[in-house]
Amino acid sequence: MICTTIQNRNAEQIVRALERCEMAEIRLDRCELSFREIEEVFTADVPLVATCRIAGLAQNEPTLQDPQLTEQGREIKAMQMAEKRLVRAIEAGARYVDVELEAQKQMSKRVRQAAHENGTVFIRSYHDFEGTPSLEALKAVVEKCVYHGADMVKIVTMAHSQDDAERVMGLYDWCRDGEHADERIRALADGGLVAFCMGDAGRDSRLECLRRGSPYTYAAMTEDEAAAPGQWAADDMSKALYGDFSFMDMDSAVMPCSKSFAQRAIIAAALAEGVSHLRGYTPCGDNEAALQVARNLGAEVTVTNNEVVIKGISAEAGGLVLQSGADGNPSLHVGESGLLTRMVTPLMAQLSESPVTLTGEKTLLGRPLTGAREIMEALGAEICSLTDNTDPDTPVSVPLKVAGPLKAGRTEISGKHGSQIISGLLMALPFADRNSSLIVKEPKSIPYMFITLEVLKKFGIKVGNEMLGGRDFLESNGDWSLCTEMVFKVKGGQKYRAADMDIEGDWSAAANFLVAGAVFGKAVLKGLDTTSLQADLSIMDILMDAGASLSQLDGNKGDITVQRAPMRAFNVDASNCPDLFPIISVLAAFCQGTSRLAGVGRLANKESDRARAILDMLTQMGVKAAIEGDEMLIEGQSLAKRILTGALLKGGAYTSHHDHRMVMALKVAELGADGPIEIDDEGCVAKSFPGFQEAWRAIR
Repeated sequence: MICTTIQNRNAEQIVRALERCEMAEIRLDRCELSFREIEEVFTADVPLVATCRIAGLAQNEPTLQDPQLTEQGREIKAMQMAEKRLVRAIEAGARYVDVELEAQKQMSKRVRQAAHENGTVFIRSYHDFEGTPSLEALKAVVEKCVYHGADMVKIVTMAHSQDDAERVMGLYDWCRDGEHADERIRALADGGLVAFCMGDAGRDSRLECLRRGSPYTYAAMTEDEAAAPGQWAADDMSKALYGDFSFMDMDSAVMPCSKSFAQRAIIAAALAEGVSHLRGYTPCGDNEAALQVARNLGAEVTVTNNEVVIKGISAEAGGLVLQSGADGNPSLHVGESGLLTRMVTPLMAQLSESPVTLTGEKTLLGRPLTGAREIMEALGAEICSLTDNTDPDTPVSVPLKVAGPLKAGRTEISGKHGSQIISGLLMALPFADRNSSLIVKEPKSIPYMFITLEVLKKFGIKVGNEMLGGRDFLESNGDWSLCTEMVFKVKGGQKYRAADMDIEGDWSAAANFLVAGAVFGKAVLKGLDTTSLQADLSIMDILMDAGASLSQLDGNKGDITVQRAPMRAFNVDASNCPDLFPIISVLAAFCQGTSRLAGVGRLANKESDRARAILDMLTQMGVKAAIEGDEMLIEGQSLAKRILTGALLKGGAYTSHHDHRMVMALKVAELGADGPIEIDDEGCVAKSFPGFQEAWRAIR
């Protein structure tokens, strides 16, 4: 990326200048800004570097020109002023703060503390305006910067020859390939080092540094405003770097409703006594399948605009009567929805006196419902596939037959295969004639269980819950990934009551547009709640860890803006949000360094074998990736580096494996490809987001 240095401007002029920048450095020693104006400037969505050179303040600040001040007194006052301005910029939202290596120890320590408390990247910088030291001396400078707490290191020297520039460029290889006692130095190779040269001989190094892995380089607003000799004008740098590459701009995209909430609410409303109103509904294949299930249960369903009105059946255990299917058993069609299948399986066991056949279509057929047999049998129900599969060790699949009732009381089950059938149990056990305790060992996708509890609460069902774990869990203040056991207390003899409910926007769909904006331009999204229980809200944390620029105005439900920023490798355990895997794998391809995505084991039984599908996709695109145990390792490069080295993703013909999540990820990847990406089955995206293609075409 190109960081444009802004100097000698007032607050109003800076705000206008930022409209032309993808990233900017605000020289607080060369811009006359009050504290209030600093706060105004640093609330911008554009990633900003706060810089305040002590020597610059000593020269430019009028209050420091008092002839009675000694040189030492002037320097002390300048340092104090620099600290106050930098801290104010940090608190206002600076993405980076730059403190020169020569700064006084306590001053830099206080600025670093403020940076870490506010999520700001702390840069230690070294400048030599006279020449370029030896490579060994430069290495020592890097080591000193790291020793003094740098998150990133900036090295800028004056080049008098090509050899000078090459020595500075050699730092990138040294950080990447050298043997270091301090792993923090090796980590600089993944977008943590900004090193280039000043002067005519160093001019090319300002572009070359991006090819070597620098997260950004510096340019001037215009040729006449260069902050140092040899600095490019931003427009010239942009032409040299990006050429005719096109960046995206998406304004006010409205996300569909969460099908995780919608399907649970639809089934709960169908079981309830009275009339429920579900607002904010948007249709998709899985949601429509849930509405049809509600109708087949006997509920009256009306859809008007974005509202669903459902008159429930006032369900009771053993009182459900369904139409018979081809095998003579009561039958229920669940479409292509894995969630719907696992949710209604325990419900049918509990509500129907007779065995119930569940049928499905497309990718659901033959898809293993791993763990379902063991869980249902633990509660006294029977479940079997209606195919030739009679092996008790092979997971059941649709079409299947289930017979109950569920056994109330204390039951211990494994949660390692996911939460969906557990959600079904939590919806079914309230119909039992006595209380139940459900102990879930090794729980996965925990956020989805809490979504179930949230919906049940709205429909009058009470379920107590407790999360347990070892010392690390207790010390983590409730980190879901460290939870080893969940205990649910379900009171028997409960009845669902009708409810009115607003259905949240879908974070699974939003993740694709957020990643696209973070890597390829800018996106503004509507209809999302940042206090949501949805597991895929984790995309916000993942993007922030990767360095994205994110902001939200007007509360937890206000518009969310994401904008390009320097992206670095990230580590994430996606066990609780497996639907994010396809799109965060594309994100990782454009993050400098090696990203590690844990939770691969959760991907086998999705609409495709997603782990293999993602690995094949990345390999075909030219991205180095591998699976080691439960982790996927992806070697990424910044967009700038890919453009400069001709390493954009490879276009061509790709398969979606009939998986809606893969289609959306491929569409985002196409923004960074060297040619069009042709997908064999784009229609499968209608399973979760029929309006995706239309929303995608709205990108400018």
